[in-house]
Amino acid sequence: MGQAPRPRGAQRPGDMGRKAGADDEAPRCCGCRFPLLLALLQLALGLAVTVLGFLMASVSSSLLARATPFWAGIIVCVVAYLGLFMLCVSYQVDERTCIQFAMKLLYFVLSAVAATACVLAVAFAAHHHAQLAQVACESTLDACRCKLPSSGPLGRTLVYRDVSDCSSVTGTFQLFLLVQMVLNSVCSLVCLSACFVMWKHRYQVFHVGVRMCPLTAPQGQQPKV
Repeated sequence: MGQAPRPRGAQRPGDMGRKAGADDEAPRCCGCRFPLLLALLQLALGLAVTVLGFLMASVSSSLLARATPFWAGIIVCVVAYLGLFMLCVSYQVDERTCIQFAMKLLYFVLSAVAATACVLAVAFAAHHHAQLAQVACESTLDACRCKLPSSGPLGRTLVYRDVSDCSSVTGTFQLFLLVQMVLNSVCSLVCLSACFVMWKHRYQVFHVGVRMCPLTAPQGQQPKV
């Protein structure tokens, strides 16, 4: 006997399975599966910030640590090395062991700390750059004295020791501050993106609303509203 004709619009039982499998195997970007690109960017930016910070420290021996943010670059490099080490361990979106969970949590926390450090470095560099933009500098025997404008009789003076020419402060060092602001701004965005990727891997499924009826109803029955 011949098979009864299938109603128009009806789907075979295997069609739903194939569609579900196609949705599960939908292509994703490499950065969504593991933040390898973000870790490499963190390493490159961290090295650049660290090297530039030590170059800034060589301009004058009296510069404070906040004026030479090599510390921010070191923190970012440590986070990047941890992220690259996670790639060597079999990385999976759903952690199977306590070690994988601990590493992902540590990477998330350190990325947030690194982003905060980069924001602080940007704030310090912007403040110092704003001061150098309005100072009047003069060279002495072994230092460069830059006086800030003030309405009162006493004005604040910035002293840069071991500087023979003030142009290295008002020119080179001021340019270093601008580059640090740009590098740390980009670095903070990369660290925040790494935090978002790790958070998305942990909580990537959201259920909105309540399903009132099953997706496929048995034949002969209509879903109730």
